[in-house]
Amino acid sequence: MCSTETADFYARNPAEATISLSINGKACKGFHNETILSCARRHDLYIPTLCELDDIDHTPGTCRVCVVDIAEPGKSHQVVTSCNTPVRQGMAVDTRTRQVREMQKLQVELLMADHLQDCATCIRHGDCELQDLAQFVGLRENRFFDRARTEARPIDDSSPAIIRDMTRCVRCQRCVAVCRYFQGVDALMMSETGVDRLVELRGGGVQANSLCVSCGQCVLVCPTGALGERDETDKALDFIYDPEITTVVQFAPAVRVAFGEEFGMAPGTNVQGLVVAACRKIGVDIVLDTNFAADVVIMEEGIELLERLKGGKKPTFTSCCPGWINFAEIHYPDILPMLSSTKSPQQVLSTLAKTYLPEKIGVPADKIRVISIMPCTAKKDEAVRPQLQIDGMPETDVVLTTREFARLLRREGIHLPDLEPSDFDNPYMSEFSGAGAIFGTTGGVMEAAVRTIYSVVNGKELDEIELTQLRGFEGIREARVDLGGPFGEVKVAMVHGLGDTRKLVEAVLAGEADYDFIEVMACPGGCVDGGGSLRSKKAYLPHAMARRETIYNVDRQKTVRRSHENEQVKTLYRDFLEAPNSEKAHKLLHTHYTDRRRAMQRSVKEVWDDVKMSTMIY
Repeated sequence: MCSTETADFYARNPAEATISLSINGKACKGFHNETILSCARRHDLYIPTLCELDDIDHTPGTCRVCVVDIAEPGKSHQVVTSCNTPVRQGMAVDTRTRQVREMQKLQVELLMADHLQDCATCIRHGDCELQDLAQFVGLRENRFFDRARTEARPIDDSSPAIIRDMTRCVRCQRCVAVCRYFQGVDALMMSETGVDRLVELRGGGVQANSLCVSCGQCVLVCPTGALGERDETDKALDFIYDPEITTVVQFAPAVRVAFGEEFGMAPGTNVQGLVVAACRKIGVDIVLDTNFAADVVIMEEGIELLERLKGGKKPTFTSCCPGWINFAEIHYPDILPMLSSTKSPQQVLSTLAKTYLPEKIGVPADKIRVISIMPCTAKKDEAVRPQLQIDGMPETDVVLTTREFARLLRREGIHLPDLEPSDFDNPYMSEFSGAGAIFGTTGGVMEAAVRTIYSVVNGKELDEIELTQLRGFEGIREARVDLGGPFGEVKVAMVHGLGDTRKLVEAVLAGEADYDFIEVMACPGGCVDGGGSLRSKKAYLPHAMARRETIYNVDRQKTVRRSHENEQVKTLYRDFLEAPNSEKAHKLLHTHYTDRRRAMQRSVKEVWDDVKMSTMIY
C-alpha cells in the first residue's frame, strides 16, 4: 500500500492496532509493521523530521533528526530513527530525553556544516524546514560550518526554468524519489559517499541538457532552497515601471484557486478579482485572462482533432502542457507526430497580445511586453523555445510562477487579502467560458474539447454538460464518448503525472492501447499542483482536491460554459483569424516540435543505491 492508502487503512481499522506500547509515558496502540513515527503522529505526539515525506512514502533515514530513545523488555536502551523503526510489543519510547535532544542538535549542526548560512537572502527564507529544525533544537551557532567546502559545491543555473543550488542541499533524497518513482523521469541520482555525497544529474552535464523536463515536482518536495525556479521578478518590474512599455499580464486558470494560500487564505479560495486588483495596483497596463486563450485552444485543437479523425490518424495527444512536450521530445520523440500542433493557452494569448491586440488598442507590437503568471516552472522553459517567437521577439517575455508573483507583491508592500477585488475590463481578450476554466485540472482539457466538438459535429449542444466520466483522480482514466455524425463513438483517455504517462505512451507505441484522443498533464492533478505553485511543508500535494473543486465551481457558475459560445472568441475569429484552423490561425497559433532524444542509462551501482537508498555517512 502507498502511504495514503496505509493512513486510510489505519483510520478505518482501529481494531487492527494490536501492539501495545508507550510514547512519552502515554499508552498507545500500534499496527503491525507501523513505524514509531507514524504511530506517534496518529496519537498527536510530535517528532521532528527533515528527509522523511509521508505522502510519498519516503523514509530514507538520512537526516537522523527523528531519533528517539526506545526500551524493550529484557533489552537495554537504544537510540533509533523513528521513521524506519517499527513498533514492537511492550516498547517504551521517549522522544525528548536529554540524550535525544543533544543528538538532534548535533545532527542539525552536521546537516548545516556544508549548507550556506545566508538564510536571509534564500528563496525559502521563512518557509524552510531546515530553519524550523534549527529553531526546534535551539541551535544558536554552528561549530562545524565549512565555508570553503560549502561554496565549492555546484550551482547549476543553465536551465531557464529551475536552479539547482547544491550549497543548500541536505541530501534528503526527496527530489530523487519524486522524479524517479512518481514522475518516471529519473533525471536525478545520488553520487559519491560521506561528506562528498550529493544529488547529481544522471549522466553528468547541466540541467539544460539533461533528462529533466522542468515539471518542477522536485521543487515542491525540496525542504530547503536547494531547488527553485529562476527568479525573474526584477525583469517583470523593469517592464512594469518602464513608461515606454505597455505591460500585459495574463494569469492561468489554476492561479486563481491556489494563489490565496500564499497569503494565508483557505486552500481553493477563488482570488481572481484580487489578482486583477494586485496587478493594477503595481502598475500593470492591461490584465488579461489565460482562460480566454484556453477557449481559443479548444477551437483550434478541436477542429484539428476532427480533421485528424477524418483522415484516420489516431491518437491525437493534447499539447497545452510544456512539461509533457519536453517529456515527449526528450524521452519519446517517436510520439511527436501524434501531438496536436496547437500552442498552449499561454502562448496563444501572448501571440494574440502582440498581433491582434495592437490593432485594437493602437499600440505598436514592439512596445508590448507580456508577463505570464503560471503555476508551472516548465512555462519558463516554453517561453524561450525558438519556435515560439514573432519576428525574432519572444511571444511571452517573462513567466512568473505563483511563488514569484507572491514575492513580487510582498516587495511592493501588497497583502492580497487587504485589496478590493477588481474585474477584467479588456473588451477583447478577457472573457472566458466555464470550459476555459476547467483547463486548470486534469481531465479539464478533454471535457472542454468534447463540449465543443460535439456541437461542431451535431449542430446542437450536449444534453449533459458535465461529463463526470472524464473526471477523477486516477493516474489513467478512459471513457467512450458518442460524438455522433460520421464519428460515432470515440475512445478518449486522460493521464496525469509522468510516471503513468510513460506507461500510456509505451502502450500506444506498442499498439496495445487504442484511443482517439489523449489528454496529458505532466503534474499530478494537473496545473492545480504545478511545479510553480505553493510548496507545503511536510507534504507533497495536500490541497489538490480543494483547488480542483473550486475550478469546477467556477465552471458551474458561468453563464457561458462552452468555448465556442465565448463572444470575444467569436469576435476574434470574425475580425482577425477568419476561422479555426484557417491559414492565418495556423500560422499564428500552431507550432512544431523537435526530436531531443536522450538515452536513460543506469549503472549497477545506481540500481543498488536505489534498492537500499543508502544513508549518508558523516
